[in-house]
Amino acid sequence: MVPSIKLSSGHDMPVVGFGIWKVPRETCAETVYNAIKLGYRHFDGAWDYTNSAEAGQGVRRAIDEGLVKREELFIVSKLWNNYHKREHAHQQAKLELEAWGLDYLDLFLVHFPIALEFIPFEEIRWPCFWTDKEQTKPTPLAKVPISETWKALEDLVKTPENPNGIFKSIGISNFHTQLIYDLLSYAKIPPAVLQIEHHPYLTQPELINMAQENNIAVTGYSTFGPASFIELNNAKAKEVKPLFEVDPVKAAAEKHGVTPGQVLLRWCTQRNIIVIPKSNSVDRLKQNLESTSFDLTEEEIKAIAALDIGLRFNSPGALGSARIFT
Repeated sequence: MVPSIKLSSGHDMPVVGFGIWKVPRETCAETVYNAIKLGYRHFDGAWDYTNSAEAGQGVRRAIDEGLVKREELFIVSKLWNNYHKREHAHQQAKLELEAWGLDYLDLFLVHFPIALEFIPFEEIRWPCFWTDKEQTKPTPLAKVPISETWKALEDLVKTPENPNGIFKSIGISNFHTQLIYDLLSYAKIPPAVLQIEHHPYLTQPELINMAQENNIAVTGYSTFGPASFIELNNAKAKEVKPLFEVDPVKAAAEKHGVTPGQVLLRWCTQRNIIVIPKSNSVDRLKQNLESTSFDLTEEEIKAIAALDIGLRFNSPGALGSARIFT
């Protein structure tokens, strides 16, 4: 059984989830359904991934067939940058809930601390809203403070005082230390989770320590580093050595009789960092889910952490945004 972390909101979040970023829409329903059959209970999605409706189909099929109860699942989604204004945040949140076809979401994150110009919901979507549809120019910034966006999400949290809320917990993604301190200064409901890029080439120890010291659980995405970005033609991902092939990871895998991928996942979860890998391989899905079945030594954890070179792959600046996130 996959262990969980108790969030500040009082809810339990499994430390190994399934991330649906880049899962094709045409296979997403079946993929999510099969992941539930394998034992996955935590699914990480987002408005921007454009496959929430299909993921929801897989979830509802599993529930309808009695494979799992809704309360046994932990469903995550995120607010996209064009919808930070209060009324737009409320609209997008409710549309995302409708897409999943559920009564509530377990966790809803502010995807980036970047407000971009509003794009009407009824317009045809394209893969990424960092640029215009032709991908010729950046989407302009919008003058919406994080305080407005956060208050909008607080309005939607299910509490005894607000039984009609649609989220059990709320959190943040891709935020940095200074902005988190600012958020904590006015938040009535503190963020339960911080989701960040985290792998041995980008360890961000100060940020992680700050979050955990303030009772904010940390989810790491792109745990396998460059592997997540090669198919996106990310130049940095193609230039650096794959993490599956670096010596400290290979040595730990050989010693414990596991795969390099399992070592990278355990390197996170053993430090109380939640992981959300995806795979199209049934064998690898099982391996990812079983990655908490062994413990790395302190020396192995330190050796892997020493690979840090501050290498970030997910940079909006490289995607055509306003060069404000580095």
